[in-house]
Amino acid sequence: MVVIAEERPGGDELLALYRDVGWTAYTRDPETLVAAVLGSHLVLTARDTTGSLVGLVRTVSDGVTIVYVQDVLVAPEHHRAGIGGALLDGVLERYAHVRQTVLTTDAEPGQRAFYESRGFVEVHDVVPTPLRSFVLLR
Repeated sequence: MVVIAEERPGGDELLALYRDVGWTAYTRDPETLVAAVLGSHLVLTARDTTGSLVGLVRTVSDGVTIVYVQDVLVAPEHHRAGIGGALLDGVLERYAHVRQTVLTTDAEPGQRAFYESRGFVEVHDVVPTPLRSFVLLR
């Protein structure tokens, strides 16, 4: 059993979760990671029965017209247990009134089916008018 809650976890457990999923761009600078999570519009966590942090989703938003789902991560030993879906569903419920929900992710196998199961469409597949998406990474 996992408990989903709105909270901002502390640095050590936050760093441990991001390390577990291999997100080294975040773990190289722990202070920036903590600041990013603290500055997020919404943070939902998933904790197992021992209270350990096993998943997290965070958003960047104006709360009215757009929400960016910034991170969705689940510890590898808890994959395929519905945690990522529960976290993302929590975001979608809280932002149901928002017109645009945007998510950028890498092209790992299985992710397309997961996000499509929650109603997301790849930007080039939007109809009737295809959209463009741009990114500048540093």
